[in-house]
Amino acid sequence: MSARRLILLLGDQLTPGLGALADIDPERDHLLLAEVMEEASHVPHHPKKIALIFSAMRHFAEALRERGLQVHYVTLDDPANSGSLPGELQRWTQQLNPAEVHLTECGDWRLEQALRHCGVPIHWHPDTRFLCSREAFAAWAQGRKHLRMEFFYREMRRASGLLLNPDGSPEGGAWNFDADNRKALPKGVRPPAPLRIEADATTAEVLELVAQRFADHYGRLDGFDYPVTAEQAERLWRYFLAYGLADFGDYQDAMADGEPFLFHSRISAALNIGLLDMRRLCSEVEAAYRAGEVPLNAAEGFIRQLIGWREYVRGIYWLRMPEYAEGNTFGNARALPAFYWTGQTRMNCMRQAIGQTLEHAYAHHIQRLMVTGNFALLAGIAPKAICDWYLAVYMDAFDWVELPNTLGMVMHADGGYLGSKPYCASGQYIKRMSNHCQGCSYKVSESTGESACPFNALYWHFLMRHRERLERNPRIGMVYRNLARMSEAKQQALWGWGERLLARLDAGEML
Repeated sequence: MSARRLILLLGDQLTPGLGALADIDPERDHLLLAEVMEEASHVPHHPKKIALIFSAMRHFAEALRERGLQVHYVTLDDPANSGSLPGELQRWTQQLNPAEVHLTECGDWRLEQALRHCGVPIHWHPDTRFLCSREAFAAWAQGRKHLRMEFFYREMRRASGLLLNPDGSPEGGAWNFDADNRKALPKGVRPPAPLRIEADATTAEVLELVAQRFADHYGRLDGFDYPVTAEQAERLWRYFLAYGLADFGDYQDAMADGEPFLFHSRISAALNIGLLDMRRLCSEVEAAYRAGEVPLNAAEGFIRQLIGWREYVRGIYWLRMPEYAEGNTFGNARALPAFYWTGQTRMNCMRQAIGQTLEHAYAHHIQRLMVTGNFALLAGIAPKAICDWYLAVYMDAFDWVELPNTLGMVMHADGGYLGSKPYCASGQYIKRMSNHCQGCSYKVSESTGESACPFNALYWHFLMRHRERLERNPRIGMVYRNLARMSEAKQQALWGWGERLLARLDAGEML
């Protein structure tokens, strides 16, 4: 008897309640999971990221088998492995001859197109793990010249009922408490020690495989301690609720030497591969606030990241792909500097952010936006180069979330469709939000000369070279008024030093 259904499960779809798994028949339905080289190497993914996904897939497959389901699992080193997900779907369709093939929407436009055109008819299911469907976002965006997260976020608050008063008004009298989320870490304040999760035999086997097959990929594999099961992800989540959330609101934008995690949850990777449920997390954060356990700026800030920003960038991704990926408003063509892959730079803020990325496949949102991303924006790095880097090096980076964040938010390469202004800053922002400048080879108080912080001259150089496009932007108009008040000699000195820094980058020099 042939199979009734073949259901392909992807590495970021490790959720028992997935749409494609509804009404499953253990006797006649077959599940397929496959580790394939194409997905592991189309960018040089961090070894810990590959290990996370492969180990989580293997654990999920075993959990499905324990439920009595028929699971076919293709390991990376299986001699019959075709090397791609379309290839595996074709191979197993021929082998099992199912009446139907089912699949939940992908998180990657490239992969979904490959599967849609692989010659196998597929019944597609919406990914109901998100609050806003692709269709609902498209309906919200209809007729809007520019999309703004703040207005979308309010709709998601209303739809979810989170942090609302009985009359429908926002808790605390405002929708957004972002202004209360920007404190630097005071001296003497210590974040909780990160929760360490020991690798079991399955993970150890995956780590050995990844060490053998991906030794040339960026990043350290030793010290792997990420959750690879729903139970482990729940432990990490409970730890954050108990020890991190209360201070997360105040210090979510803070940075500090040698403190890669601070009060952040570290759950984004587990959430993005399906080990945690977004709705439940938000409900529990709201409950902690209403119980008086955490302040409103912490609860609202966390919920905004999930039902606001996370849902918003996914909506933009599926609304605008594939054209969105080609955005390059500023016409940038500069190659990504080599120190993005090594961390070998005299700029301490970059060394801290890239170094911890090399070690943990992790950096929080301000490090990505205002350090590594800010430098790429100021230096005129080609958007595709920096987008591919973010996709490769971060544990939680999947195309639907990485591309809009990097191309739109970091690089402003979509012309302001996602964000109303470029997030550019001089070294003064980094000084205000961190202690990185204290241990730096450069002086943040200087803008030109060998000892000057490179962010400073590059910041003004960026504003000068894009004056025609940006000067009328109301959110940065004051900056241009400050520039106009500078003497001609100072402006020329900043331009000249910026030119010299860019020439050094083009020559492959380390800054």
